[in-house]
Amino acid sequence: MSRAIEIPAADGTIDAHVFTPGNADRPLPAVVLFTDIGGLRPCYHEKAQRIADNGYAVLMPNVYYRDANGPVVPEGKSFRDPDVRPTLLEYAGRLTPEAQSRDFAALLGCIDNEAEFADGKIGVVGYCMTGAFALRMAAEHADRVAAAAGFHSARLAEADDPNSPVHLVGTIEGRVYFGHADKDELLPPEQIARMDEALAAAGVHFTTEFYKGAAHGFTAKDAPSYDAAADALHHKRLSLLLEETL
Repeated sequence: MSRAIEIPAADGTIDAHVFTPGNADRPLPAVVLFTDIGGLRPCYHEKAQRIADNGYAVLMPNVYYRDANGPVVPEGKSFRDPDVRPTLLEYAGRLTPEAQSRDFAALLGCIDNEAEFADGKIGVVGYCMTGAFALRMAAEHADRVAAAAGFHSARLAEADDPNSPVHLVGTIEGRVYFGHADKDELLPPEQIARMDEALAAAGVHFTTEFYKGAAHGFTAKDAPSYDAAADALHHKRLSLLLEETL
């Protein structure tokens, strides 16, 4: 069960979707799902509904609302196509830490005001570039975020990036889980180690797991790197994290 929703934000109106189980008869714990760089599309609707079916109200925003409404990748095309990817990179370039922060505030306002969402703490999950978004939201809203997860996350802890979320983890109070693609070119071992070190030094309750043999993008059914076994494990780990925290 899902419905489209429009969320007032500082930079415009976020088009988003709210997913609930078909038998929902009461407000449910909130989970924010950020899509990967490909934006809104069928495989992410399916992913959000699967999370919701475990007993949550899932809010999935269009991270590119400043530039486009709804899906960004044309039907029949892939976010990896050379005639599509430059547009996505351009849109993604506008998602600065400051822009993300404004959007987090809008999403929390939505959760506070829509009937599907229960009071209390929330979970947040991101994929690819938005693994960093989930971590940043957990750091900036430590009083609200009980769980943050990132799968095949990208560029979490680049050494020369002053905007890296690795610098913010000291404020996180919730649990953190990372499911990393094995030998991911977008998140090399030194970045994983740097992030793990920062989380450990901050005393964050975190788990880092390698999905052996899985490539970057292993949860995206419309990507050539999709790995059904790794995707199933991702759902299992995320389900457990949310069950134990929400």
